[in-house]
Amino acid sequence: MVKTASVIFDWELYHLGIYPLDIKGLMGIILSPFIHGSFSHLISNSLPLLVLGTALFYFYREVAFRVFILGLLITGLWVWVFARPSYHIGASGVLYSLAAFLFVSGIIRRHPRLMALSMLVAFLYGGMVWGIFPVREHISWESHLMGMISGALLALFYREHGPQRPLYSWEIEEIEETDPDSSESSDTGNGTSFFYTEGKN
Repeated sequence: MVKTASVIFDWELYHLGIYPLDIKGLMGIILSPFIHGSFSHLISNSLPLLVLGTALFYFYREVAFRVFILGLLITGLWVWVFARPSYHIGASGVLYSLAAFLFVSGIIRRHPRLMALSMLVAFLYGGMVWGIFPVREHISWESHLMGMISGALLALFYREHGPQRPLYSWEIEEIEETDPDSSESSDTGNGTSFFYTEGKN
C-alpha cells in the first residue's frame, strides 16, 4: 500500500529510512521496513518475509511476537549506529533476522522438527549469506549483517522458551534414577509431555 501510494502521488519516501547517527534518522527504525525503492525490491522482501514470518508464528508462537519486534528494533538501532551515512530502506534487515533466528534456534534446540525447519531455511535462503558482504554499493549490507546477528542472538536468548526437544524413554529413566521424586510433567509445545527434574526446563 505504501509503495503504491508513493507511485500514485509521486511521493519520495526514502527520507523515512534509517539515516545513521542523525536524530531524524531514528524514526526509520520503525518506518524503513515499509519503504522500498521499487516493486521488485518490495516483492523480493515480501515473499520471503511471508514464508519466514509464517514459520516463526507457527513453530515458535510463544515467543514469535517478541522475536519479531525485537529483531526489528535491534537491527534498526544497530544500523543507525554502525552503518554508512546514507538512507537505509526496506525490510531486508527483519528478513535476515527471522532467517537467522529460525536456523540457529532449530540447531541449538536439537528438536527434530525444528532442525528440519532449519535445514529448509538453509536450503531456501542459504544464498542470503552473501548479502552480508559489501559487494554491491547500493545494497544495505549493514542491514543484512545486523539482522543476521540479531536473529542469532535472539535464538540464543530464547533457547529455553517455546518448543523444546522431547525426552526419550531412556532419558526419562535416567532422570528418574537421578531424582526419583521428580514427577512433574512439561509440554514440549507440540503435544508431547515429558518428565523433568525440578528446576530444569
